[in-house]
Amino acid sequence: MPKTNSFHSKNFGFAKYPLASLYGHALPARRNGPLYNAFPYPTKIDPEAIALYIASHTNPGATVFDGFAGSGTTGLAALLCQDPPVSLRNEAKRRGLPVEWGPRNAVLYELGSLGAFVARTLNNPPDPVRFHKAASEVLRSTIADFGWLYSANDLDGRKGELRHIVWSDRIRCGSCGHVASLWDVCVSFSPATIDPLFRCPACQSTQRAGSLERVIERTHDELIGTCVDRRHRSLARVYGITDRSTWQRDPVSDDFDLLERIEREEIPACVPVQEVIWGDLHRRGYHMGMSHLHHFYTRRNLIAFARLWERADDLDTSLRDAVRFWLLSYNTSHSTIMTRVIAKSNQTDLVVTSAQPGVLYVSGLPVEKNTFRGLGRKLSTITSAFKSIHGRCGHVSVYQKSSCTVDLQDSSIDYVFTDPPFGSNIPYSEISFLNEAWLGTFTDTAEEAIVNRAQDKPLHEYQKLLTTALSEVQRILKRDGNVTLVFHSASATVWNALRSAYTDAGLNVVNTGILDKKQGSFKQVTTNGAVRGDPILLLRKQETEPRIITTGVWEVAAELNSDARYLDPSERTPERLYSRLVSHFLANGHVVPIDASDFYRWCATQQIFEANRVR
Repeated sequence: MPKTNSFHSKNFGFAKYPLASLYGHALPARRNGPLYNAFPYPTKIDPEAIALYIASHTNPGATVFDGFAGSGTTGLAALLCQDPPVSLRNEAKRRGLPVEWGPRNAVLYELGSLGAFVARTLNNPPDPVRFHKAASEVLRSTIADFGWLYSANDLDGRKGELRHIVWSDRIRCGSCGHVASLWDVCVSFSPATIDPLFRCPACQSTQRAGSLERVIERTHDELIGTCVDRRHRSLARVYGITDRSTWQRDPVSDDFDLLERIEREEIPACVPVQEVIWGDLHRRGYHMGMSHLHHFYTRRNLIAFARLWERADDLDTSLRDAVRFWLLSYNTSHSTIMTRVIAKSNQTDLVVTSAQPGVLYVSGLPVEKNTFRGLGRKLSTITSAFKSIHGRCGHVSVYQKSSCTVDLQDSSIDYVFTDPPFGSNIPYSEISFLNEAWLGTFTDTAEEAIVNRAQDKPLHEYQKLLTTALSEVQRILKRDGNVTLVFHSASATVWNALRSAYTDAGLNVVNTGILDKKQGSFKQVTTNGAVRGDPILLLRKQETEPRIITTGVWEVAAELNSDARYLDPSERTPERLYSRLVSHFLANGHVVPIDASDFYRWCATQQIFEANRVR
């Protein structure tokens, strides 16, 4: 087989490059720890991983820029460089990186209202002791007045409180019209399963549950002053705790009496009566009747969250945003009906989990969690995150602005680390809508760099916005500065839009690598043709001629697969090979020739890839 002009072995003098070990081997990125878990935000990166790139490319006192800052992890990474955790120091030593630790400064641009709020708060936290005291008092006083919202008795009639409740859609049989609860017909225990087939208890016919008609109820909506149609849901299972003993049972009359009392309870005035700004995520089925923010909540959780929110308003400015940060960190993932149950193998009961990230999915078995209990647990995580950042040297400036127009001088930035939106992967403004409604400020989507039908942004418009933003990066970057860009896509056309954008902006690839997120995102795990491991591009201000690749895509793939440096089983999978294939073509100045799904179909026919799976 003729040799390709392999980037990793020949181009750019890779073996002599001082940061070869940083880009030549996949860098692990954790998805845990207080800083990472403080606030759920799509596609964010472990700040420790970013800190290794920043420290390797800059000296203490340098200024780092991120034009797609998201929740501000690049700023956190710059601050971590002052006194890095032991794990970060050890990773730098293991790779032999020429790192000088010390504080760096960061300038962050983030278009999204929620992202900018999170980034400002987390990068400039209040005193953690004062915060914890203030948040604890907000929670304590609210529970004192409204703890009855989650009262429940156990099987012996002893008073306790709810942990969570599972609700269930009601389904109409397509054969006889009989109405039954999804929970009653499709859920079983020991082991716990959610059967996709609906077996009608009346006529005994078997049909797919997902295709059957959901029962609709018409009810008066007091907040918008009109009647609305919505899915009819019934109480399915009650989970509680008395003293320290947990329990579960079927609904009883006391539960329905409590619901009647909650119906009579006034909804706080601070609840935003805000129409949902629907886009590409709307589904006619499970979003039936969900036209406003409050439709994402049970009445109980809406009241509970709103009572906490209004008490946070009474705090002074230095603490108010931090307490709001804490409340919003739990809000959409756990306080809404997007929370769900799933069946895991070898479990006797269903497992409660948070909302699916990156979508606005509402299952047929939505869960109503105890917001007070959940926020009590989350408080320690937020406090720990604030402790790890408070008092550090270095300055992080966060601006809620489009990166298409950057108010910085030419050649003023030492280094850029950024991960722009991945095509149509995540509609950030739509995902952030619920939390932004509580903040009372929304993202201006005019320059949101995504592929999005609802915003009338096809691929070429996305490419145009990326080109403008990266041209600003090229302008503000010092002559010898570097840009580390993380990207993820299963589509060759999206990769080539990115390639055109950075090339037209005057930037070119001089090295590539892989960021290995140890736990894939929801879309990376479930999407057909998804990619594992995000390719990393090192860009510089320089012109390079495309390298000649004399063999086809399959020959290149086979050579990359046989590279002795990637003998680890995690490196020798079709998903990881696609990431390296993308990096190879971009590094050599060529377009990406194939989508991930087509590449995986070819891999399935090759014995060498089957052998890798056996290993």
